[in-house]
Amino acid sequence: MDPNQKVAEQEALEQLDPLASVPTFQGALGRLIGGIDTLFTVLAVLALVAIAGTVLLQISARLFLPFSVSWTEELSRYLFIYMVAMSVGVVLRQHRNVSVELFHHTLGLRARAAFQALICLLIAGFAWMVLPHAWQYAMNGAWQTSPTLRVPMLYIFFSTVVMFVLLLAYGAIGFLEGLVAIFRSPERPDTEKP
Repeated sequence: MDPNQKVAEQEALEQLDPLASVPTFQGALGRLIGGIDTLFTVLAVLALVAIAGTVLLQISARLFLPFSVSWTEELSRYLFIYMVAMSVGVVLRQHRNVSVELFHHTLGLRARAAFQALICLLIAGFAWMVLPHAWQYAMNGAWQTSPTLRVPMLYIFFSTVVMFVLLLAYGAIGFLEGLVAIFRSPERPDTEKP
């Protein structure tokens, strides 16, 4: 790839997402985190595909069968809950969550890294505080079953634990990446010198 094209792509990405200029971990640790990102992305996509299949089955049953399949609505709801829970960490890491970007583009690289570190610290702190309560909530489902599928609700309620564990882990990763970027990176690393 042409170095000028790479710089142009980086600048275009910065205009769309200013926090994307904060460098991520590289090397073995970066590959490990990337592999975990891929795993949770694949799981979330599989849940989305299963939702689509479940809804198509529900529609087909209503149109072509003399009876409706009652468990499809419940299954699609549970798949949606797990899809969100499994994708929340990757969404945080890729800065794809809903945010208000009023001033990010005016910040330098170190200020963007500090902003990312602060936001990720707040998210991880919130997840740390809520995690014990999410565990208690999940344990409430130990003696309940879902109405049509007869699945123990522990498995459904456990999605809150998964979500807050992933928020805690990815918040910590984002915080550490922000700290490393504050102390190690120059102000504009995206300009290559020939």
